[in-house]
Amino acid sequence: MHICKQFVKRGLLAALIAGSFVACQQSGKTANTAANSPAAGNTSAPANGGGNKIAYVDLDSLEAHFDYFKEKKDELEKKQQVIENELKGNARALQNEYADLQRKAATLTQEQGEAAQRSIMQKNQQLEAKAQQLRSQYAEQEAKFNEELQKRLDGFLKTYNAEGKYDYILSYRAGATNILFKNPALDVTADVIKGMNAIGADKK
Repeated sequence: MHICKQFVKRGLLAALIAGSFVACQQSGKTANTAANSPAAGNTSAPANGGGNKIAYVDLDSLEAHFDYFKEKKDELEKKQQVIENELKGNARALQNEYADLQRKAATLTQEQGEAAQRSIMQKNQQLEAKAQQLRSQYAEQEAKFNEELQKRLDGFLKTYNAEGKYDYILSYRAGATNILFKNPALDVTADVIKGMNAIGADKK
Protein backbone atom coordinates (compact mmCIF):
# COMPACT_ATOMS: atom_id res chain seq x y z
CA MET A 1 0.00 0.00 0.00
CA HIS A 2 3.05 2.24 -0.11
CA ILE A 3 2.97 4.72 -2.94
CA CYS A 4 6.12 4.76 -5.04
CA LYS A 5 7.72 8.20 -4.99
CA GLN A 6 7.45 9.79 -8.42
CA PHE A 7 8.89 13.18 -7.59
CA VAL A 8 9.92 15.41 -10.41
CA LYS A 9 13.62 15.46 -9.77
CA ARG A 10 16.55 14.21 -11.76
CA GLY A 11 15.58 12.74 -15.04
CA LEU A 12 12.49 14.82 -15.64
CA LEU A 13 14.21 17.67 -17.41
CA ALA A 14 16.50 15.13 -19.02
CA ALA A 15 13.50 13.45 -20.61
CA LEU A 16 11.99 16.77 -21.63
CA ILE A 17 15.15 18.22 -23.04
CA ALA A 18 15.76 15.02 -24.96
CA GLY A 19 12.71 15.97 -26.98
CA SER A 20 13.75 19.60 -27.37
CA PHE A 21 17.51 19.63 -27.73
CA VAL A 22 19.01 18.05 -30.83
CA ALA A 23 21.44 15.25 -30.03
CA CYS A 24 24.76 15.37 -31.83
CA GLN A 25 25.62 11.89 -33.07
CA GLN A 26 28.23 12.50 -35.73
CA SER A 27 31.06 9.99 -35.56
CA GLY A 28 34.60 11.19 -34.94
CA LYS A 29 33.44 14.40 -33.21
CA THR A 30 33.34 14.97 -29.48
CA ALA A 31 30.17 16.74 -28.35
CA ASN A 32 31.05 19.65 -26.11
CA THR A 33 28.61 19.89 -23.20
CA ALA A 34 27.95 21.14 -19.63
CA ALA A 35 28.98 23.03 -16.54
CA ASN A 36 28.36 22.40 -12.86
CA SER A 37 26.92 25.90 -12.33
CA PRO A 38 25.38 28.50 -14.62
CA ALA A 39 27.96 30.55 -16.46
CA ALA A 40 27.53 34.20 -15.60
CA GLY A 41 25.74 35.72 -18.55
CA ASN A 42 27.63 33.72 -21.15
CA THR A 43 26.59 34.99 -24.57
CA SER A 44 29.83 34.27 -26.39
CA ALA A 45 29.78 33.27 -30.03
CA PRO A 46 30.14 29.57 -30.89
CA ALA A 47 33.73 28.38 -30.51
CA ASN A 48 33.44 25.72 -33.18
CA GLY A 49 35.13 27.57 -35.98
CA GLY A 50 33.63 26.70 -39.32
CA GLY A 51 32.14 23.41 -38.14
CA ASN A 52 28.87 22.71 -36.41
CA LYS A 53 27.88 25.38 -33.92
CA ILE A 54 27.28 23.70 -30.58
CA ALA A 55 26.10 24.87 -27.17
CA TYR A 56 25.03 22.98 -24.07
CA VAL A 57 22.81 23.30 -21.02
CA ASP A 58 23.73 21.87 -17.62
CA LEU A 59 20.58 20.12 -16.40
CA ASP A 60 21.65 20.13 -12.75
CA SER A 61 22.05 23.89 -12.83
CA LEU A 62 18.83 24.38 -14.77
CA GLU A 63 16.85 22.35 -12.24
CA ALA A 64 18.50 24.20 -9.36
CA HIS A 65 17.83 27.70 -10.72
CA PHE A 66 14.69 27.43 -12.86
CA ASP A 67 12.08 28.92 -10.52
CA TYR A 68 9.04 27.36 -12.17
CA PHE A 69 10.59 23.90 -11.96
CA LYS A 70 11.44 24.31 -8.28
CA GLU A 71 7.99 25.62 -7.40
CA LYS A 72 6.13 22.85 -9.21
CA LYS A 73 8.44 20.17 -7.87
CA ASP A 74 7.80 21.42 -4.34
CA GLU A 75 4.04 21.37 -4.96
CA LEU A 76 4.17 17.79 -6.24
CA GLU A 77 6.31 16.66 -3.33
CA LYS A 78 3.81 18.14 -0.88
CA LYS A 79 0.94 16.39 -2.65
CA GLN A 80 2.91 13.14 -2.53
CA GLN A 81 3.43 13.56 1.21
CA VAL A 82 -0.29 14.20 1.76
CA ILE A 83 -1.10 11.00 -0.13
CA GLU A 84 1.41 8.98 1.88
CA ASN A 85 0.15 10.36 5.20
CA GLU A 86 -3.46 9.63 4.29
CA LEU A 87 -2.76 6.04 3.26
CA LYS A 88 -0.55 5.42 6.28
CA GLY A 89 -3.34 6.68 8.53
CA ASN A 90 -5.87 4.40 6.84
CA ALA A 91 -3.49 1.44 7.13
CA ARG A 92 -2.91 2.08 10.84
CA ALA A 93 -6.64 2.25 11.49
CA LEU A 94 -7.14 -1.07 9.71
CA GLN A 95 -4.29 -2.67 11.62
CA ASN A 96 -5.79 -1.47 14.89
CA GLU A 97 -9.15 -2.93 13.91
CA TYR A 98 -7.53 -6.27 13.14
CA ALA A 99 -5.63 -6.24 16.45
CA ASP A 100 -8.88 -5.49 18.28
CA LEU A 101 -10.53 -8.43 16.51
CA GLN A 102 -7.75 -10.74 17.67
CA ARG A 103 -8.21 -9.60 21.26
CA LYS A 104 -11.95 -10.25 21.10
CA ALA A 105 -11.68 -13.50 19.15
CA ALA A 106 -12.28 -15.67 22.21
CA THR A 107 -15.57 -13.92 22.98
CA LEU A 108 -16.98 -14.10 19.45
CA THR A 109 -18.97 -16.89 17.89
CA GLN A 110 -17.55 -18.51 14.77
CA GLU A 111 -20.10 -16.67 12.66
CA GLN A 112 -19.21 -13.31 14.24
CA GLY A 113 -15.50 -13.95 13.81
CA GLU A 114 -15.86 -14.87 10.15
CA ALA A 115 -18.01 -11.83 9.49
CA ALA A 116 -15.46 -9.56 11.15
CA GLN A 117 -12.63 -11.10 9.10
CA ARG A 118 -14.58 -10.60 5.88
CA SER A 119 -15.17 -6.97 6.81
CA ILE A 120 -11.45 -6.37 7.40
CA MET A 121 -10.52 -8.10 4.15
CA GLN A 122 -13.02 -5.95 2.28
CA LYS A 123 -11.65 -2.78 3.86
CA ASN A 124 -8.11 -3.84 2.94
CA GLN A 125 -9.17 -4.30 -0.69
CA GLN A 126 -10.81 -0.89 -0.65
CA LEU A 127 -7.64 0.64 0.74
CA GLU A 128 -5.55 -0.96 -2.00
CA ALA A 129 -7.97 0.38 -4.62
CA LYS A 130 -7.77 3.82 -3.05
CA ALA A 131 -3.97 3.71 -3.14
CA GLN A 132 -4.04 2.79 -6.81
CA GLN A 133 -6.47 5.62 -7.56
CA LEU A 134 -4.31 8.18 -5.75
CA ARG A 135 -1.21 6.92 -7.57
CA SER A 136 -2.99 7.33 -10.89
CA GLN A 137 -4.13 10.84 -10.02
CA TYR A 138 -0.61 11.80 -9.01
CA ALA A 139 0.81 10.33 -12.24
CA GLU A 140 -1.66 12.42 -14.24
CA GLN A 141 -0.57 15.57 -12.44
CA GLU A 142 3.05 14.71 -13.10
CA ALA A 143 2.31 14.08 -16.79
CA LYS A 144 0.63 17.49 -17.06
CA PHE A 145 3.70 19.06 -15.49
CA ASN A 146 5.88 17.29 -18.06
CA GLU A 147 3.74 18.63 -20.88
CA GLU A 148 3.85 22.18 -19.50
CA LEU A 149 7.63 22.05 -19.13
CA GLN A 150 7.95 20.70 -22.66
CA LYS A 151 5.89 23.60 -24.03
CA ARG A 152 7.95 26.14 -22.11
CA LEU A 153 11.22 24.63 -23.29
CA ASP A 154 10.10 24.36 -26.90
CA GLY A 155 8.83 27.93 -26.93
CA PHE A 156 11.93 29.36 -25.32
CA LEU A 157 14.40 27.46 -27.50
CA LYS A 158 12.64 28.54 -30.69
CA THR A 159 12.99 32.16 -29.62
CA TYR A 160 16.49 31.76 -28.19
CA ASN A 161 17.86 30.21 -31.37
CA ALA A 162 15.62 32.10 -33.82
CA GLU A 163 18.65 33.40 -35.73
CA GLY A 164 20.14 29.93 -36.07
CA LYS A 165 23.14 30.73 -33.89
CA TYR A 166 23.53 27.07 -32.95
CA ASP A 167 23.19 23.87 -34.93
CA TYR A 168 23.09 21.75 -31.78
CA ILE A 169 22.09 22.50 -28.19
CA LEU A 170 23.06 19.55 -26.05
CA SER A 171 22.15 18.57 -22.50
CA TYR A 172 24.64 17.56 -19.82
CA ARG A 173 24.36 16.07 -16.35
CA ALA A 174 27.32 15.24 -14.13
CA GLY A 175 27.83 11.50 -13.76
CA ALA A 176 25.11 10.64 -16.27
CA THR A 177 26.64 11.35 -19.65
CA ASN A 178 29.17 9.89 -22.04
CA ILE A 179 30.64 13.33 -22.71
CA LEU A 180 34.26 13.28 -21.56
CA PHE A 181 35.14 16.93 -22.16
CA LYS A 182 33.21 20.18 -22.06
CA ASN A 183 34.29 23.66 -23.07
CA PRO A 184 32.89 26.27 -20.65
CA ALA A 185 32.83 28.79 -23.51
CA LEU A 186 29.91 26.85 -24.99
CA ASP A 187 27.82 26.90 -21.79
CA VAL A 188 24.52 28.69 -22.41
CA THR A 189 22.91 27.48 -19.17
CA ALA A 190 22.78 30.97 -17.68
CA ASP A 191 21.01 32.31 -20.75
CA VAL A 192 18.45 29.50 -20.64
CA ILE A 193 17.81 29.90 -16.91
CA LYS A 194 17.45 33.68 -17.24
CA GLY A 195 15.13 33.36 -20.21
CA MET A 196 13.00 30.59 -18.74
CA ASN A 197 12.63 32.44 -15.44
CA ALA A 198 11.64 35.61 -17.31
CA ILE A 199 8.95 33.70 -19.16
CA GLY A 200 7.70 32.25 -15.89
CA ALA A 201 7.55 35.67 -14.28
CA ASP A 202 5.54 37.03 -17.20
CA LYS A 203 2.99 34.22 -16.88
CA LYS A 204 2.35 34.79 -13.17
